[in-house]
Amino acid sequence: MNLQNITQQYLKFFPGDFSGNTRQRQTPKVLFSSVKPVGFNNPELILFNGKLSEEIGLGTFEENDLNFLVANDLPENIVSYATAYAGHQFGNWAGQLGDGRAIFAGEIANREGKTTEIQWKGAGATPYSRSADGRAVLRSSVREYMMSEAMFHLGIPTTRALSLALTGENVIRDMMYDGNPKAEKGAVVIRTAESFLRFGHFELISSQKETELLKKLTDFTVENYFPEIKSGGIQKYRDFFTTVCKKTAELMSEWFRVGFVHGVMNTDNMSILGLTIDYGPFSMLDEYDLNFTSNTTDLPGRRYAFGKQPQVSQWNLWQLANALFPLIDDTKFLEQTLDEYSSYFWEQHDGMMAAKFGFDKVMEGDDVFFTDWQKLMVALKLDYTLFFTELERLEQDTARESFFDKVSYMARTPELIQELENFIKKYNERKNLNSISPEASKALMKKTNPCFLLRNYLLYEAIEELNLGKKDLMGKLLHALQNPYQEIYPEFSVKRPSTYEGVSGCSMLSCSS
Repeated sequence: MNLQNITQQYLKFFPGDFSGNTRQRQTPKVLFSSVKPVGFNNPELILFNGKLSEEIGLGTFEENDLNFLVANDLPENIVSYATAYAGHQFGNWAGQLGDGRAIFAGEIANREGKTTEIQWKGAGATPYSRSADGRAVLRSSVREYMMSEAMFHLGIPTTRALSLALTGENVIRDMMYDGNPKAEKGAVVIRTAESFLRFGHFELISSQKETELLKKLTDFTVENYFPEIKSGGIQKYRDFFTTVCKKTAELMSEWFRVGFVHGVMNTDNMSILGLTIDYGPFSMLDEYDLNFTSNTTDLPGRRYAFGKQPQVSQWNLWQLANALFPLIDDTKFLEQTLDEYSSYFWEQHDGMMAAKFGFDKVMEGDDVFFTDWQKLMVALKLDYTLFFTELERLEQDTARESFFDKVSYMARTPELIQELENFIKKYNERKNLNSISPEASKALMKKTNPCFLLRNYLLYEAIEELNLGKKDLMGKLLHALQNPYQEIYPEFSVKRPSTYEGVSGCSMLSCSS
């Protein structure tokens, strides 16, 4: 791999703590702290994303590159560091947070000059580890690698994964926070993004009343990551906030499209670029449930339930608005922009839902149709993904009993079959209003609705096998997630097996990693 063009823009532009001290502490008035990864004696490579490595300018993998992948024996041109940020967690101000398990190498530039940030996750403690060890376990590392790549291939803005390696050491974790910690295999993931800047970076500086530093960070962000913004002065900061709102709304609509539940939508886990970031207790929906939360820590309030994600993202944008207020200084503008967020999200959402059903556009009355569909999904406990793949294949003579059995988590009854039949009749009537051909309608559904989703129970099975030294299932899942709009392995396109009902890690998870 080519590490010669690794740079550290962040280190050049912003104040930092270069002491290298990893003692957990407050670091006021700095945006990063230099950190040396701990290093691991017996690493073992599990996965390497060769295609991504080529795309971002690192080139092909060679055997001695394993040292870099686990942050051992770093070249002299790399000054590793962790960034400081703040945030609201579960609706409460948490103050300084920062990269507790992430350590930055810097940026790599490809042949076209596009830069990509590179960071290790699980390579040791930082000043922001909050009394933790900075390590990561294999379980959570596999989940982050696999799911971030799955989201990328689904066409959803996301951070990505370059590599996954075992560290050769065990890490103690209490997976369910129930007082039963145990040793798990340690691992390091390298993840990449155009930028890992979060709402929380801006919140931290603003909370410290560092207005000039806030201005400098915002100018840096616009110049490097928002080339579409050409304005200057206060208007630049207004355009910046408006663009972040739109990117966030578009991301929420995309999460709804595939049924992704993040689980920890704190402001420190919100990307300023509208990326899906920080894969912790996430889940893809099995049965459709707006009230489903993937995070045991989110009970009983379910603040981060599937159906609340757009609402929470708007709340988070309010906190970003408060942080940027010293630069924008216009309450009316911020309130109006945040009000418009809702309208923009629902416009994106309804267009997305129309495409899922194969409708060429949103028509008057579709809001009622979508509501009726939601009621059907809940009443019949229908699988979100399978419902649309079966609807796409639906023919006039398709047996409704067969359709029901493939997609419902309930026992079939004549009454439930009739409910399904009534909806399909409404659907066909609405589809007849299309101005596109039936073939074009199916093509629209096919590119909007994935055949394969990386469900938690499949990840659970792959991790169990990997702990036994087996990689076969993980290899099949990687192939499937890289081609989510094709049914490569029919055995993956089924309902969650009943044997996984209530099994930890197969539906809900804790934040432990």
